[in-house]
Amino acid sequence: MRIGVPKEIKDHEFRVGLTPDSARELIHRGHEVIVETGAGKAIGFSDDLYMSSGAEIKYSAKDVFANSELIVKVKEPQPSEVAMLRPEHTLFTYLHLAPDIALTDSLINSGATCIAYETVTDASGNLPLLAPMSEIAGRMAVQAGAHSLEMEAGGRGVLLSGAPGVSPAEVLILGAGVVGVNALAIAVGMGARVTIMDTSMARLRTLDQQYGNRVTTRYSTRTALDELLPKADLVIGAVLLPGESAPKLIQRTHLDTMKRGAVIVDVAIDQGGCCETSRPTTHRDPTYTEQEVVHYCVANMPGAVARTSTLALNNATLPFVINIAEQGVKASLLAAPHLLNGLNIFDGKLVSPEVAHSQKRNVSNRKDLLEQTS
Repeated sequence: MRIGVPKEIKDHEFRVGLTPDSARELIHRGHEVIVETGAGKAIGFSDDLYMSSGAEIKYSAKDVFANSELIVKVKEPQPSEVAMLRPEHTLFTYLHLAPDIALTDSLINSGATCIAYETVTDASGNLPLLAPMSEIAGRMAVQAGAHSLEMEAGGRGVLLSGAPGVSPAEVLILGAGVVGVNALAIAVGMGARVTIMDTSMARLRTLDQQYGNRVTTRYSTRTALDELLPKADLVIGAVLLPGESAPKLIQRTHLDTMKRGAVIVDVAIDQGGCCETSRPTTHRDPTYTEQEVVHYCVANMPGAVARTSTLALNNATLPFVINIAEQGVKASLLAAPHLLNGLNIFDGKLVSPEVAHSQKRNVSNRKDLLEQTS
């Protein structure tokens, strides 16, 4: 199979779909890998490294798309990339379609097969291709929040750890999934006073047993949120409904009750955000202030540590890329129900129930459609 790796063009996105090591593995198995020049240069993966692995270098994204069957990316395709997609293409990347009707429509119109990393599952119902980036984003969320609390960033001038004779910052984490648990570990490690909320008592019980009185666990209700938000210096939004738009837990009216200069880091922004006043920002301009509350809503947080993120992502995605290349797209999807859960768009139709639910539109059955066209 001919596998294409274009250079990412989203603002301040330096990750790359395949590393030279991943390319070498695929080429060893008899596949072709075509890489856009400079795709990995920013994180130390030169064109020479790709060529040493056996990959072919192309000098434009247009050439990569024109000569590839499977396109392996990191972030959702930008308009110029969507324009290069054809029905013979399979796109394998993060899509986050639920809050983005325009992108959904344009991908449907392209006729390409689109598989989303974030909805591929495993035997336990977990999200193995989302997990590595969620782990990194959770850890970065505390780091970003700590910086945003500084005066020069518009924050209230609070140090997470406090100081001798001075209380530590109050950190509130919404969601005890992969993002929340990783944020919790860093916040505790930095000496903050941390409360984590979730609707899963099993998760809260596990965290209570792990951390004891170093953290406070709270069952998530509207009343509990109303009580805790006014006390928080830093709020980390870590809620996830797989494939769907994030629930708007923090309402605009909540901001009136929060401390002046408090910070919200909305890690759920890829799925529309869990705060009503959240809107996507970039690493170039990561924060804005609304109702005297600082919002950090960077939609590709792990892109700031692009080398670490690329290596972690490739560890997770490479087995799936190999599977698709070895078996073919339709055969691999039909043979692997967990990969099939990642299929969002096929044959010009939306096949993701989660995206359809979020966008209030019709959905086609994935398996039936594949079997009809195979």
